Amino acid sequence: MAPARVLLLDAAPGALLDRELERLLGHGLAVTLNLRRVADQAAARAAWAGRVDFTDFDAFDEAALIAETVRDGIGHHAVKSRGGVPMREAFLAATADPALAHPLRVIGRAGAGTDHVDRAAAARHGVAVTHTPGSNATAVAEFALAQLLALTRGLPAYNEAAHQGRWSTPAAPAVGLAELTLGIVGLGRIGVALAERATALGIAVQAYSRDPRPRPAAAPVPRAASLAALLATSDVVSLHLPLTPRTRGLIGRAELALMRPGSVLLNTARGGIVDEQALAEALRDPAGPLAAAAVDTFAHEHAAFASPLSGLPNALLTPHVAGMTRGAMATAALACADHIAALLGGRPEGVPVVGG
Repeated sequence: MAPARVLLLDAAPGALLDRELERLLGHGLAVTLNLRRVADQAAARAAWAGRVDFTDFDAFDEAALIAETVRDGIGHHAVKSRGGVPMREAFLAATADPALAHPLRVIGRAGAGTDHVDRAAAARHGVAVTHTPGSNATAVAEFALAQLLALTRGLPAYNEAAHQGRWSTPAAPAVGLAELTLGIVGLGRIGVALAERATALGIAVQAYSRDPRPRPAAAPVPRAASLAALLATSDVVSLHLPLTPRTRGLIGRAELALMRPGSVLLNTARGGIVDEQALAEALRDPAGPLAAAAVDTFAHEHAAFASPLSGLPNALLTPHVAGMTRGAMATAALACADHIAALLGGRPEGVPVVGG
């Protein structure tokens, strides 16, 4: 029997590429590597020629994605994405077509979120969607702490002034960590990891979660009675929720207006959770309560990136990198390879699969 075919849309970077390919090949899979986001394409070709096939295309271009996945009517049994390549009805219908020699059976995400996939369409076409929940929890929690420290101590403004040759001193002293209350929205793996680390630094922590049974923490996390109550009583609010129909637009004008004067909003979750236009307006309003925001995820990312937050001096913007540490990315890439191989091999036990 011919080996199952896997298309890597965006392989792990640097030396992790070799580990990811070795893991997939070790499972007996036939691999096609998309070189578009590989830094040293020549080195990758030289190192892996004869062991993997190569292609080079923009996976965020739906037409190109479909064409490469079904190339010559052969198809791929699985595709793997790290950066959340959108996979909607048109892609799923074309790539899971039974007329293909190898119809799509599995979508793997080396990361926690699966909102890039139309899960209902995947279910209709018999495609399993797997991911690696918790693989980057520590990395994202650490990044959120870095955002908190940078903004509560005013580091971006001091840095900009110094680079412009100005010696800028604060108009008022900064608030110390022990004087802050951090409100965490969502108590999954990342929310709990952040709560534990913030508590260790002496920050008062409270949380709001719609889940009546949130993931247990090392120490109990006080619960706010409602989202509104958390927003009104926190100096810093950090979002750690999946993007779902329930959470889309969760933070809009009304919610931002509830926040404590001088407060800070952090978003390392998903862009669609926050109304970016409303956030931009709140940050521009000198009479409003919001002092600053740090945003790592946006409604439109990669080549389509555009945000009303661009250019605002009190908005700290980063390109969806919170979970990108070596350890987190290695864990996610290797676990994703294992999950894909298990599902293709008919061994679904213990593999996280999300429903439609």
